[in-house]
Amino acid sequence: MKQKRLYAILLASLVLAVGCVNIDDIVITSPDLNRIADGTYRGSSKVGPVRVTLDVSTRDSAISSIQIVKHFNGRGKKAEEIVPVIIRAQSLEVDVISGATFSSKAILLAAEKALGGE
Repeated sequence: MKQKRLYAILLASLVLAVGCVNIDDIVITSPDLNRIADGTYRGSSKVGPVRVTLDVSTRDSAISSIQIVKHFNGRGKKAEEIVPVIIRAQSLEVDVISGATFSSKAILLAAEKALGGE
């Protein structure tokens, strides 16, 4: 019985924590890739319960790769599908993955931070 009560408290805490984040308030902007030297840059972010650390590599004023180092996501694993979308678009201003909004925003925000944004 104590275990059920503990799970209920944890679930309620998670719901409250997620509810405190207004996902629409998180605005992602793409940096000017012409101003970023070739290299690999690390960025991290936390959006609600989601935490992401990633490395963004640039070459010749373009995003050449994004490697997700850590992604604590609950059920937002499919948000990682946003990585090739970012690379194709050469922009962080892309649509989030449906059903994985928090994780998508966390990945975009970490990439923005890696590239010197925020």
